[in-house]
Amino acid sequence: MKTSVLGKTNKIIKKGKSLLDPIKRHRDSIKHGIDIWNVYDFMYLDKNKIPQLKVLEIQISYDSNLIIESKSMKLYLNEFYKKSFMNNHELLKKITKDLESVIKNPIKVRLINNFHNEPIYKSLNQVKQKITTPNIMYKFNGFRSICPVTSQPDFANIYIYTDKPIEVSWINKYLISFKEHGGFHEKCIDEIYIKLEQKLNPKHLEVCGRFQRRGGIDINPIRGNKKIKLFKNFREFNQ
Repeated sequence: MKTSVLGKTNKIIKKGKSLLDPIKRHRDSIKHGIDIWNVYDFMYLDKNKIPQLKVLEIQISYDSNLIIESKSMKLYLNEFYKKSFMNNHELLKKITKDLESVIKNPIKVRLINNFHNEPIYKSLNQVKQKITTPNIMYKFNGFRSICPVTSQPDFANIYIYTDKPIEVSWINKYLISFKEHGGFHEKCIDEIYIKLEQKLNPKHLEVCGRFQRRGGIDINPIRGNKKIKLFKNFREFNQ
């Protein structure tokens, strides 16, 4: 996989939206999905040239044929520390326009002051029953995968909601099997969702991955066979 900045150590001379590195999304039979990016170290200048440090939320729909490589996103957003804007509307309009010109799909961008509460769940790591209870949220703590470009590990917690029972030993073993698996965050959640859909044939299935941040950014893919309702943009303690 070729990327213009990820895994590169030489000096980067690109600027502005040319820094953004699009990657083709391998779309499958998933009906609904969204990728929520939280940018914790986002700084810009207000109209008086005063620095503003904010949390930026970016939502990219699964409908998009392209995603953006996270290091290139970081480099692009890092340039805003020296850019001045009259107001937040002007700032968000600029970011939205640049990102949409790269991924060729509408996105949502906003500044946020708080997060939603974590959903109520049962732990897959500690549950004693052999089969999960339908229509209950379950959380797997300690998911690990590998970046396909740098081979660096990524860590997450996985949330699963479905109207069908799941064998606990099987789902735990399956999620643990990703520990040496090379895949971007989005693709890992795609694979988990598709595996569950094929195995269970559920009427309702939602899968969410809350990944730990890298370079001040965390990426949280959500997939479902109905319009996403259960997962808002919440934040875990270790994110």
